[in-house]
Amino acid sequence: MNIVITGASSGIGKGLKEFYKQLGHRVVGISRSNDDYLCDVSDKKRLKEVFSYIKEDLGQIDILINNAGFGLSGAIELIEENEIRKEYEVNVLGAIFVIQEAIPLMSKNGKIINISSACALFPLPFRAFYCSSKSAVSMLSDCLRMELSKTNLQVTAICPCDIKTEFTKNRVKNFKTNERYNDSIKLSAEKIDNAQDKRMSLDKAIKIITKIISKKNLKPQYVMGFRNKMLYQVQKFFPKGLVLKVLTKIFYK
Repeated sequence: MNIVITGASSGIGKGLKEFYKQLGHRVVGISRSNDDYLCDVSDKKRLKEVFSYIKEDLGQIDILINNAGFGLSGAIELIEENEIRKEYEVNVLGAIFVIQEAIPLMSKNGKIINISSACALFPLPFRAFYCSSKSAVSMLSDCLRMELSKTNLQVTAICPCDIKTEFTKNRVKNFKTNERYNDSIKLSAEKIDNAQDKRMSLDKAIKIITKIISKKNLKPQYVMGFRNKMLYQVQKFFPKGLVLKVLTKIFYK
């Protein structure tokens, strides 16, 4: 198969790239560094060039894995505009631009895999822009699935749980605060960041994700991790106000 993966220079993207290459598939990675094609997915002009090269190299794409993205933490009130814009440009517009360039190259029975996040399912204090950007990716995936329903192309969103990668280390952390938050921004970030030993191993995550991708018929969404699956279902039976109170108590320090 011909597979294109964005954000393939590290973490999940790199793990998927290595896995599929070992199986003998033709895999092309797109990242800002250390990859087959160097490109910030939010740079539409450069992305067009990259996909023109991919068309020459591969001809068609059997699987697109839309994985590029990064994290941003801090208080909504205090994060700078340039940081906010970059979060949405990469996580949301980047995913859109990649889809727009890839669809004309997709094979008849191709698959579009959008890597969302468990943060698309559960709001977190001081993670507003990341959570909302991944919610947008999930909704984008659902809409695209509907739009392509008269074709043989399949679309799904995968919502990974916390995984042992450099993602947390590389998150843009804005600890700017005031009297409304005091040390809560930093303490809340540390609580999540310090749970590294409880995260799923990258090897296990890759096995789960590739098993999902190999399914003959993809569901609209897959939630990874037993706890996330359980909480996602349970929260549907309780008032949203109660769910928010519980999550606030857990994650707001």
